[in-house]
Amino acid sequence: MALSVSGGTVFAILLISRLLENSMLNAEVKEGEILPPTIHRLMKGYNKYLRPFFDNGPVTVGMSLDIASIDTISEINMDYTATIFLRQRWTDERLVFEGNKSLSLDGRLVELLWVPDTFIVDSKKSFLHDITVENRLIRIFPNGTVLYALRITTTVACNMDLTKYPMDKQTCMLQLESWGYNINDVMFYWTRGNESVSGLDTLQLAQYTVEDHYTSVSEAVYETGNYPKLVFHFELRRSILYFILETYVPSSLLVVLSWVSFWISLSSVPARICIGVTTVLTMTTLMMGARTSLPNANCFIKAIDVYLGICFSFIFGALIEYAVAHFCSLTHLDTHLIMYGHHMHDLDDEMNGIITTITNHNRAKRRKDATAAVAAATPPATSLELIVSPSSPSGSEPQPEASPPKRTHWCLTALATVRKVLNKLYCCRIENPHHIDNYSRVTFPLSFVMVNLLYWTYYLYF
Repeated sequence: MALSVSGGTVFAILLISRLLENSMLNAEVKEGEILPPTIHRLMKGYNKYLRPFFDNGPVTVGMSLDIASIDTISEINMDYTATIFLRQRWTDERLVFEGNKSLSLDGRLVELLWVPDTFIVDSKKSFLHDITVENRLIRIFPNGTVLYALRITTTVACNMDLTKYPMDKQTCMLQLESWGYNINDVMFYWTRGNESVSGLDTLQLAQYTVEDHYTSVSEAVYETGNYPKLVFHFELRRSILYFILETYVPSSLLVVLSWVSFWISLSSVPARICIGVTTVLTMTTLMMGARTSLPNANCFIKAIDVYLGICFSFIFGALIEYAVAHFCSLTHLDTHLIMYGHHMHDLDDEMNGIITTITNHNRAKRRKDATAAVAAATPPATSLELIVSPSSPSGSEPQPEASPPKRTHWCLTALATVRKVLNKLYCCRIENPHHIDNYSRVTFPLSFVMVNLLYWTYYLYF
């Protein structure tokens, strides 16, 4: 039994090895059938690990770009995602062949050739499209020129200045460098200068328009040496129409809504407070919503923040205006009550004096008549009796006593005194509190219009 099992195992191993040998032979035959004699001749003795002109100076690599799309531009991450066609051209003297037609090869044969080690400098994430096969192109010309094209989607960092957001203009770059070959080995250049980059003229973006683009050639300096670098610059201007409809118009309408309270009576406390608090809370919500698409932590004071702050200040100012007007109306009422109280007190004193004078006069007249009658009926000897003068302090009539002033009267008097001092110092010189609303109906709209003129002039032209 053990012998039969071991014999079966040996037979299976021999069978598998035989099948592997046949598959390897078939692969060699297929490779020979795929590669034509010209490619066989070119690949004979070709070493893909050595660059062209290894001993005869640097190899020059020309590049061109075709921007297929710019998918997203993120202010939060400060980057953009683009799909590009990168084309590289160089000459390899080892690939010269006779003929007048170029050879277009399968992209998978790129593994047999030397290619530049180009990379995107500020790329955060990139990938090569591979549906349905890897999107590569290899074309060899009779003079040894090699065209190598790739379809890449990359996310590249872009430092943005958001101080004028959403009226800003951003300049982003796409930098191409050689990873391992310095300027002594490889030189980069744009094949057609600024026209080496195409596709931006027909590009449609959601919030931006491409204003300008240009190319430049420079060197990247590192500790390990100087490396060739190509830079593509493009300027993007943000379309402000969306933000006008989404943020600027609603915030301006909220400011206008807060002015409605100036036409409501000062006695309508619930109505005016409701308008003021509602507009303040709505403006706060609008300010929070405007920051959702922006970085949470940044040192930028953006243009939209300035405008929202201005609108919030006007709305809050309208609420404070009512508080001041209402307070002044209460103070004005207290002043009238004090004046009325003083007037009534003086009138009472005057009436009391008149009544007292009349009463004393009548009493004196009656006493004089009584004294005359007694003198006429009494003998002269009896006239020596003392007659009590009606005006004598020892008379029987009691003198009126002054009533002590009440505490409320003194508080009102002190308040009136403070009010007079403030009026003299021009700190609160308001004769009629209702005039505050009348002034606000003019000053608030004019101030808002002037601030808007300064705001839009500064951020659009400076």
